[in-house]
Amino acid sequence: MALIYRTLLLLLAGLVFFFMAGIVAVWAPDKPLAELQARWAGAPSQFITVAGMQVHVRDEGPRDDPLPIVLLHGTSDSLHTWGGWAAHLRGQRRVIRFDLPGFGLTGPGATGDYSIDAYVRFVAAVLDSLDVPRVVLGGNSLGGEIAWRAAWAMPQRVAQLILVDAAGYPTEPQEIPLGFALARTAGVRTALEYLLPRGLVLASVRNVYGDPSKVTPELVDRYYDMALRAGNRRALAQRLDAMPGDDVSDRIRTLTLPTLVLWGAQDRLIPVALGRRFAQDIAGARFIVLDGLGHVPHQEDPVRTVSEVRRFLGLVPQQ
Repeated sequence: MALIYRTLLLLLAGLVFFFMAGIVAVWAPDKPLAELQARWAGAPSQFITVAGMQVHVRDEGPRDDPLPIVLLHGTSDSLHTWGGWAAHLRGQRRVIRFDLPGFGLTGPGATGDYSIDAYVRFVAAVLDSLDVPRVVLGGNSLGGEIAWRAAWAMPQRVAQLILVDAAGYPTEPQEIPLGFALARTAGVRTALEYLLPRGLVLASVRNVYGDPSKVTPELVDRYYDMALRAGNRRALAQRLDAMPGDDVSDRIRTLTLPTLVLWGAQDRLIPVALGRRFAQDIAGARFIVLDGLGHVPHQEDPVRTVSEVRRFLGLVPQQ
């Protein structure tokens, strides 16, 4: 009997040990902004005060550009996603990108309001702060919805629109990145404020690529660090709670500005059929389907995708 008792105690001790080891392996407390800045906020990054927040901004290219290009990232992303486009455009055009509230190095919003209307107001406030009256506005996913909603709400400020796998119509995704699914699950979302397996981030990023083999360790590092920015995990849960909101997709049909719609053919989150619908609902929109690319085609293949942007904007080839 004593032998059985000792055996059970050893088994229990082993289970506790492996459980605690597992917790330690995925324990991921928030990282303060100062810790992340050294790697992710080098030149030309700057922080400007907007609506009570220190907003992470990159503003590059000629300051005399009368129509700067402003690029808005998607959920759980950051201004870094547009790095390839900025590198190819800043020689001829002013390119402005920034981390939206709740994401990247900007971090949680001052009010906790992550509705699309709040994001539209935030974009307007950033443009005011930078003294930019009129822009070409582009966005991916959530950023795409903010972009077209801004074009609808303040047409005097948006001259042209670039939608990259944009949100805006009610849809049922073919696949949802695992990180998003868990962040919407009661109980699990609270645990994710303290625990974050790197494999979860890897799986989520691979899910939005047409070719998952293009996902590099450095790319995963970036998404992992941005998720750990103090307050971002709680903000993500709050943002997901704000979805889907009211269906206002009928507003899309009222847009009349020149529009480029780019869509990854392998997008499993927002299907290409909705890209076609954007092109049909916005009179005169140019629609390009990008074979082999996923939900973030601008990041997955910046050279191929920015060439379509350059054609849309009428930019001559650089010497």
